[in-house]
Amino acid sequence: MSTSPATVPYIEPWLRGTHTDVPAVGRAVLHALELGLDDLTKWTSGLTDAEVHSRPLELSSLAFHLRHIAGSVDRILSYAEGNQLTAEQLATLKSEQVGDETLAELLAGVEASFSNAAERVRALATADFNTFRGVGRKQLPTSIGGALIHVADHTQRHVGQAVTTAKVLVALRA
Repeated sequence: MSTSPATVPYIEPWLRGTHTDVPAVGRAVLHALELGLDDLTKWTSGLTDAEVHSRPLELSSLAFHLRHIAGSVDRILSYAEGNQLTAEQLATLKSEQVGDETLAELLAGVEASFSNAAERVRALATADFNTFRGVGRKQLPTSIGGALIHVADHTQRHVGQAVTTAKVLVALRA
């Protein structure tokens, strides 16, 4: 007896037994990114490109959150790696509020960012998590571990905001 995909229960990434070759902290970050992409894909399904760029109830647009998620993962991992932001990363940050990409293009950008991040997280997963890392021009103190954890929690925060905005957009259709 086969089971159709519609009847297979969803299993969150952290329960799938994946990335067992990566130490626990790095694995948790990878799972958070996978969960984020799963949620973004699910909750934005069926939205129009116009809806994705709209600001319902003056909330930030989904487009902003998708751009910000993709860009912030890259920026935070740069700090974790001991680097400062490049001119290109700063320009991307400044442009997150504007654009006319389609939903498919925005989701592809998030997916590409997460794919790139996975390689970087794997490289950092065996580092000494207590190693100092300075953030920004003021070199605000964090560590490799702090930056890795922030990649996960910052991503999930914006995914939650994006899901809420998507739900508001659907509710406003009625």
